[in-house]
Amino acid sequence: MLSVIETNPEVMGGAPVFMGTRVPVQNLFDYIEGDEPLDEFLDDFPSVARSQVMQLLEEIKAQVINPPKAV
Repeated sequence: MLSVIETNPEVMGGAPVFMGTRVPVQNLFDYIEGDEPLDEFLDDFPSVARSQVMQLLEEIKAQVINPPKAV
C-alpha cells in the first residue's frame, strides 16, 4: 500500500484518504482530470501537505515504470 494513503472503515466509509486527513485521494485525481492546478487542490484541502501529494505521485510513478516482476 502507498505510504501516504490510509483506509479505515471509520473514516470516509473506508475510501482511501491522505494519511491523517479525511480527504479522499479520489479528490486529487478529480482535480487533475479537471485540469485544475495542484495549488488549487492544496488551497481547497489545507490538511493535505504538498509533500503527501508528491510522495503519492512518486510512488505511483515507480509502480508504473518499474512494475513488480511476475513470478
